Amino acid sequence: MNAAGSGPDRAEHEEAEHEEAEREELARLLPAPAERDVPSEPYLHHKERLMQHIDDDQNRTPAPARKARPRLLRPALVMPAAALALAGALAATLTGGGGSGDSAAQPRETATVLLDRIAGTAAKSDVKPVRQDQFVYVKSVGAGAEMKENGASKLEPRGEREVWKSQQVKRITKTGEIHDDEGYSSMYELGGSTAGIDRPTYQWLASLPTDPDVLLKELYRMTEAEDGQEKAQAVFDQIGRLLGDVMPPENAAALYKAAAKIPGVTRKEDAVDAAGRHGFAIARVDKRTWVVTEWVFDRGSLAYLGDRSYRTKDFAAGKKGDVLEEYAILEHGIVDAYRERPDSATK
Repeated sequence: MNAAGSGPDRAEHEEAEHEEAEREELARLLPAPAERDVPSEPYLHHKERLMQHIDDDQNRTPAPARKARPRLLRPALVMPAAALALAGALAATLTGGGGSGDSAAQPRETATVLLDRIAGTAAKSDVKPVRQDQFVYVKSVGAGAEMKENGASKLEPRGEREVWKSQQVKRITKTGEIHDDEGYSSMYELGGSTAGIDRPTYQWLASLPTDPDVLLKELYRMTEAEDGQEKAQAVFDQIGRLLGDVMPPENAAALYKAAAKIPGVTRKEDAVDAAGRHGFAIARVDKRTWVVTEWVFDRGSLAYLGDRSYRTKDFAAGKKGDVLEEYAILEHGIVDAYRERPDSATK
């Protein structure tokens, strides 16, 4: 019977010790688990799988019996392919993927996050209160589609126009004036109208709830959907019509936060307004009419630029991609009289 310290038994014993040392060296190369980013259980699971791959590869390749191999200084260079791939995946899991400058590894900003940022910017804006004897001035460019009975549509040529909107809260018949290629004309409401959802004024907008949940509930109550339109889409479109008005910062922020709570709201990486300006967009598709409405925002300032709507599917005689309406704000401000322009506005 051979002694434990000589002969084949000793060679096998040394070989076993060497393989154990190799496994310990390979395990040492594994990064330590991050306490905040990766739980310990997933780390141990991956480590166990890695060690199992190493053992499996060594069991498939018989070790030489003649002499113990010298210790490997950089065992990762000769790690079996399956174990190397798993180690790479483990390292990526522990470090969160690529470096901080790798845009592909960064999660895309959602519509909710973007609207929250826009709301934060709006809340910090400097807006002076508007008196009832003043007027909101808006210069814009846009076009609307002429709708036919069979569902077909034809977009009219784009045109610029200026609007002066009265800020009177009481019932009035003349609600504003318009200036376009055909000259000046007055805006009238038969029987008159008070300030409200269809004629928003600064003071009326300031009276709206600033809690997004309460505000959204109010908007659902006040908004009427068109025939065949989703109620959620009607509310989304209604908020879009309010965005071009002047209101206190806290009310503007609440509108954006309320919009984020409407189901189906998404973010679009690139959109173009009627003035040809590119920016981010917040969009929603009406699943009944298959028309999408987009609000376009400047990439840098996050300022509201305008909106557009178009078909997302062939519908009746209409074709996918048909633009139904597009609108872009060029100038806006507060003036004291009809036909008066802010200093920054031009004719």
